Amino acid sequence: MTTEPSFTTVPAPVVWLGAAGVMPFAAAVLVLVAPSAGLTLVSPGLAATALAAYGAVILSFLGGVHWGAAVTGPSQPGLTLRLGLSVLPSLVGWLALLLPHGLALPVLAGGFLAMLAVDLRAARLSEVPAWYPRLRIPLTLVVTALLLAGASFLP
Repeated sequence: MTTEPSFTTVPAPVVWLGAAGVMPFAAAVLVLVAPSAGLTLVSPGLAATALAAYGAVILSFLGGVHWGAAVTGPSQPGLTLRLGLSVLPSLVGWLALLLPHGLALPVLAGGFLAMLAVDLRAARLSEVPAWYPRLRIPLTLVVTALLLAGASFLP
């Protein structure tokens, strides 16, 4: 039975940790923007590498959420598929790290949007907490915007 997710209250520690998780994305983008403001804080190449690496790590983490939900829930048909799909974000993140930054950052942004679609489906199927979309939607929009902004400020 599928129902629309109930947008209940997100636990406070989840909100704080989720918001804190956005800070490295924002910091890396600020470093990429700084030269256009006449500031040089860190090498733009290092900032772009940091942004891509952090994006790959967090994308992998989002896949891990689904791995954890699958292995802790009741065994059901489709478990193998759920587990297989849960490792795709790690593979996309790894692939992105092999690409030039100008391609890596948009690939990661696409990965975050794809995971949001997976998360929304999982919430409808009660595979994740009902509050999960309320957390993931704004975080995904901000992270995607930051990744694309970072790509636009690459040297």
